[in-house]
Amino acid sequence: MRSTSILSLAIVSALALSPVAFAQDATTAQDATAAQDVTAQDTTTAQDVTAAQDTSTSQDATATTATSATTGQQDIYGNPVTNETASGKHWAVVGGLALLQPKDDAAPGIHKLDGDVAPTLSVSYYINDNWAVELWGAADKFNHRVKNDAGKIGTIEQQPIALSAQYHFGQADNTFRPFVGVGYYESNISGEKIDGLSDSGQHVGVDTAKGVIGTLGVDMNINSTWFARADARYLRSRPELNVGGESTGQDLELDPWTVGVGIGARF
Repeated sequence: MRSTSILSLAIVSALALSPVAFAQDATTAQDATAAQDVTAQDTTTAQDVTAAQDTSTSQDATATTATSATTGQQDIYGNPVTNETASGKHWAVVGGLALLQPKDDAAPGIHKLDGDVAPTLSVSYYINDNWAVELWGAADKFNHRVKNDAGKIGTIEQQPIALSAQYHFGQADNTFRPFVGVGYYESNISGEKIDGLSDSGQHVGVDTAKGVIGTLGVDMNINSTWFARADARYLRSRPELNVGGESTGQDLELDPWTVGVGIGARF
């Protein structure tokens, strides 16, 4: 009888404790589920932040690349202006036209030599952005009519070529860049047909002109490659006249100026 009472008490106690244990297990499961939800939310938030940062970085990189590729400006032809610079380019080629005009009263019996226009070409090597060496010359001959007080007495032709050192002022990308130069030139004179300077009727010839050349000019940058040029050159020209192949001791004081324009490219 006593054993039955003890057994009954144990069963009643177990039944009383079971709801408490169940409630604890349920609470533990709910806490675990909530913790998993928080962890999942944290992971999702971290992924969203990472994705946003990656997108922002990509957009910034794209914007930086676009900015470095173009300034948003346009040149005179409507093309986008890039960050490319003329600085550091070592070669330049210029093609143009020039008027060569000798001085008046070049010699006794010669009152005037008419000027003439011919195409010109120059190639320059830039040692740096300011100093350059230029090879310049006429691509065709200048033809001059020789006159005295009575009118035309003949013609001569000449074709100069010159090597000069030049200094270009300012920065390579300045819109206007003036320059000066000095060098040495030779001008081959040919086709002399001058009547009346020799009483004997012998051929009158003119030696090759040579001497100092001085240059003044200005470049106008169109973009980092193309530019327009205007220049003036003085050639100290005193070739000797000869008659029948013999020296006369008489110089022909031509001392011409050239005035030219052209279009150039750097590379």
